[in-house]
Amino acid sequence: MTRPSAIAAYLAFCRWLDRITLAISIGAGLFLTGAGLAIVVMRYGFGVGRVELQDAAAYAFAVLLAFSLPVTLARDGHVRVEVISERLPALYLRVADILAFALFLIPVFALILWAGWADLSYAWAIREGAIETGGLGGLYLVKTALPVAAVLMILQGLARLLAPRTDRAGDA
Repeated sequence: MTRPSAIAAYLAFCRWLDRITLAISIGAGLFLTGAGLAIVVMRYGFGVGRVELQDAAAYAFAVLLAFSLPVTLARDGHVRVEVISERLPALYLRVADILAFALFLIPVFALILWAGWADLSYAWAIREGAIETGGLGGLYLVKTALPVAAVLMILQGLARLLAPRTDRAGDA
């Protein structure tokens, strides 16, 4: 396998991951909207509430928040905090992207993986459930979303650097 085809295969893999991540994000967003509506209607319309539904809405929000980060990065939707970047040459932006990837993106998301690993391992070991009595189980699965999103951020960041300017990793 030659180098260019290896890069093309990596970019294709990242596009595939992006589609899956986008589908999960859309599903979580739709579920969160429906659950929020159901919670309000049940509470104020019928005077009843379900802890399980509230937990499910919170879980959907956590998944949506975590997985929307790599989806946004893959589409170059992140915010650049550069006032003069529009007037600078493309080479400057390329170097800025490389430095941001190496100095910020990798260390921050690697720290998330490293710092949360013990808590995640413990959550899986005890199959951590709901915090509230009578709540929805499976909190350990939701806690897994953050490290998965951190890995996806690193993969998508590398794809952003490797992809040509006209064909980025998140573009379908």
